Amino acid sequence: MTEIANFISQNLQLIYVVILMIFVGVEIIGHVPAVLHTPLMSGANAIHGVIIIGAILVMLGADSDNILAQSLGFVAVFLGTLNVVGGFVVTDRMLEMFKKKK
Repeated sequence: MTEIANFISQNLQLIYVVILMIFVGVEIIGHVPAVLHTPLMSGANAIHGVIIIGAILVMLGADSDNILAQSLGFVAVFLGTLNVVGGFVVTDRMLEMFKKKK
C-alpha cells in the first residue's frame, strides 16, 4: 500500500494531466457534428493501431515476472483491438447508407 502512495505522490502532476486530458477529450468529442464521425473514426482507427503496436512492444520488453506490465499491456492490446474493430464496423455501416440500393 505504501508503494502505491509513493507512486501517486511522485507522479501527482502526471496524474493531473491525464485527468485533464480525459475531461478535454470527452468535451471535444461530445461537440463533434455527426458529419465528421466517419473521418474521425478512421483517424481513431489509425491511432489505435499504433497503440496496439506500442502495447505489444511494451509487453515484449517487460520482464516475465512483472505481472503489472504484462496485464496492462494485455488490456491495452485487447481494448485497442476492440476499438479498431468497432470503428471499422461503424465506418462500414455508415458507408453502406450512401450506397445505391439495387
